Amino acid sequence: MEDSLTELQALLARPEVIWVFVVVFATVVTNYVARKALVQVEKQALKTQNVWDDALVRSARRPATWLIWVLGISWAAEIIAKGTDSTLDQLIDPTRFIAVVGLLVYFLARFITEVEEAFIKNGADITTSHAVGKLLRISVFITGALTILQTLGVSVSGVLAFGGIGGIAVGFAAKDLLANFFGGLMIYLDRPFSVGDWVRSPDRDIEGTVEHIGWRLTMIRTFDQRPLYVPNSVFTTISLENPSRMRNRRIYEKIGVRYDDASKVKVIVDDVRSMLAEHPEIDPNRTLIVNFNAFAASSMEFFVYAFTKTTNWVEFHKIKESILLDIVDIVEGHGAEFAFPTQTVHLERSEMAEPEPE
Repeated sequence: MEDSLTELQALLARPEVIWVFVVVFATVVTNYVARKALVQVEKQALKTQNVWDDALVRSARRPATWLIWVLGISWAAEIIAKGTDSTLDQLIDPTRFIAVVGLLVYFLARFITEVEEAFIKNGADITTSHAVGKLLRISVFITGALTILQTLGVSVSGVLAFGGIGGIAVGFAAKDLLANFFGGLMIYLDRPFSVGDWVRSPDRDIEGTVEHIGWRLTMIRTFDQRPLYVPNSVFTTISLENPSRMRNRRIYEKIGVRYDDASKVKVIVDDVRSMLAEHPEIDPNRTLIVNFNAFAASSMEFFVYAFTKTTNWVEFHKIKESILLDIVDIVEGHGAEFAFPTQTVHLERSEMAEPEPE
């Protein structure tokens, strides 16, 4: 027992052990101070309108505290390695470098995500923000991986050369996957639609609201609430309409009045034209036409051609309903009636046959 206590006292008396305790204690204190300081800095950053400082502080909190632990533990390991003359010191530098690079990559990825979310909250385009964020994060991860491989002694030029040769083989084997990837890239660059847009294709049975744009698939929610997953390569070969980007919605109706009310057609058309010109929901900067148009089989037709200010589908139908009811009031106010399919049959009168004599 006394021998064990003597050995322990001798071990604790060694200077490297004392320095290890000092380094660990300093690491704990520094980590505590850093966490408290970053919390205060974050509170100050939230008071500003700048999104960059908020994203920077929030992204740095966790990697900064982990970095303190990495540096403290590595220094303590160096002291132990030198005191024991072990080969541990050969692993300390590359391990520390890999850990620092990993934390840097983690910090940059978090920073990109925080900035992306901040821009979206401030009204930036969701599709563009996600696209730029994904590209930046992929670039950061690739750069970090290549840096770590170079540290481990792997030839980066060899990896890149192998990747070029392997890319050809992968390209043949996964051409559909690459087609979808580049299709998604074209969507991000050309921006024919964004998340939340209502889209439809006259070439395919595709119609609904865009909910998600990925690198391989775009998810569209149809109007019966079913999810429709469309490969991005499809959008490079079809025509696509985006009603969400309409400036106006059109009202185009043909209305028939009886031939018996032919004398009232002109005044009816004039009153309908005046009503639309004064209607607050009709865009005066767009084409407005109300004209007698044709002698139909059962009616005298005039047509209404106008554009509403709103593009909202529900609101448009409310406005259209109001206008059509106003037209009904105008027609009936002039004592006229709407026409419906009728036929007039003309019968020739013939002499009654004389009865034959008995």
